[in-house]
Amino acid sequence: MKSYKRFLPEVGMLLPAIILMVVFIFIPFFLSGYFSFTNERLMPRPIPTQWIGLRNYERILADSEFWMSVKNTLYFAIVVIPIQLSLSLASAILLNSKLKFIAVFRGITILPILTPITVIVVIWAAIFQTPDGLLNGIYQWLTGTYDYIDWLGDETIAMLSIVILSIWASFPFQMLIYLAGLQEIPKDRYEAAEIDGFNKWQQFRYITFPGLRNTNIFVVIITTIGALSLFTQVNILTGGGPNGSTTTIIQYMFSNGFSSQKIGYASAVSVIFFITVASLGLLQRRLMRNE
Repeated sequence: MKSYKRFLPEVGMLLPAIILMVVFIFIPFFLSGYFSFTNERLMPRPIPTQWIGLRNYERILADSEFWMSVKNTLYFAIVVIPIQLSLSLASAILLNSKLKFIAVFRGITILPILTPITVIVVIWAAIFQTPDGLLNGIYQWLTGTYDYIDWLGDETIAMLSIVILSIWASFPFQMLIYLAGLQEIPKDRYEAAEIDGFNKWQQFRYITFPGLRNTNIFVVIITTIGALSLFTQVNILTGGGPNGSTTTIIQYMFSNGFSSQKIGYASAVSVIFFITVASLGLLQRRLMRNE
């Protein structure tokens, strides 16, 4: 009995977090799995909830709007991930150096991570505003005309606009992780490399990049998950429009679950999304041989 008592303080400190995880993560997760096999609605109705088996999944896979959301999500991830990681790593290397005025650069780069994403999106909505937003003002000044670009209303560039916003808003988080990884690399390796005549590129290729191996794996996985989970920017700026050109999987799930009140259908989408993202994360971890 005494052996158990010594763990009580630890259990007491963990208990609030465990309760929150059970209430807000595990219970909703299992409820989603159950609802995905039913015709559950958001609001009560005379017809009781019925078990319909795999019908929701069949409807999802036959819905062209779902496949459009998959295409948009993959496009966003393929464009954002390499640019965001490159920008994050470059910024981290710069922050880790001893350049003049580096403190000013640190303050500027850290601003997005200190600001809630909803506030950032509202600010960028003003920047993208048509026809008199900041970007259109710059475009008109450069071209000497009164023409403008409909950044969020044009099907061909609406998703690209969200890509630009998302890269700027999210890269500081990955940058901080890279910065921590850079500071774990022993300094004597660089000193030895300088003695051997290595230039900056060779130091990066043979010391910095290999030293960030595990950091790269972690950052790639969390960035992939974040990119596939795109929602806030789309929901506030375009709502999935124009003509579904910015609808993502999460936006599609939200629209069906809350706007159309088809909770069972949206739950099936969430199950498909969870399985896909979890499989990608495990695959990335295995291919990159995480230590």
